[in-house]
Amino acid sequence: MSSKEPAKSCSSYRDLVVWQRAMQLCRAIYSATASFPREERFGLTSQMRRAAVSIASNIAEGQGRLSASEFRRFLGIARGSLRELETQLLIATDLGYLPRQASDRCVDLMDEVSRMLNALITSISRSQPST
Repeated sequence: MSSKEPAKSCSSYRDLVVWQRAMQLCRAIYSATASFPREERFGLTSQMRRAAVSIASNIAEGQGRLSASEFRRFLGIARGSLRELETQLLIATDLGYLPRQASDRCVDLMDEVSRMLNALITSISRSQPST
């Protein structure tokens, strides 16, 4: 696939397993942050939720773009949001806002999404001609 060809190996972003797992992660983060202290509603809670939403959203937006290079760029943005979320999760856990079991569940989902994003980025990169 050239960088000018559409990045449409599936009919919809909803068919991408990485997007499905990112949505699962988003739901887990919303659930996990529901019990955060009220004073964190506009702080860590909001930041974590926005980062989680950004992961799934950038996967979807990238898949809808017109080229593989654009898709890869949006996957990179999603990967950055994932690292942001991971850091925020570690902070929340260290502050005692999140029980270890809930944190571990989210970390497992983040690891899975990370592996899938990296594999998809690698696949797209290999399919593009060298410039």
